[in-house]
Amino acid sequence: MTDLSVDRELKALIADVLGLDPARAAALEGSSGLFGHLPELDSMAVAGLLTEMEDRLDIVIDDDDVDGEMLETYGGLLAFAEAKLAEAA
Repeated sequence: MTDLSVDRELKALIADVLGLDPARAAALEGSSGLFGHLPELDSMAVAGLLTEMEDRLDIVIDDDDVDGEMLETYGGLLAFAEAKLAEAA
């Protein structure tokens, strides 16, 4: 999966799980705030988001992998997803 396709898939996933308008999700940038910034991303939504990431990206996310930093910004979440895909390759 290329970096661009990971970015597109992650934005589509965020739109689907959080019920965001796809254009709003597509506008997310590296510095865009997520947890604590998007009211739709509460603690219950985090679980759904991570589960959907595992399913769609075919990765395994361990409990130890999850921290506030990875969910703070879109760039942090994208970097996390890309690192997990690299591990799986």
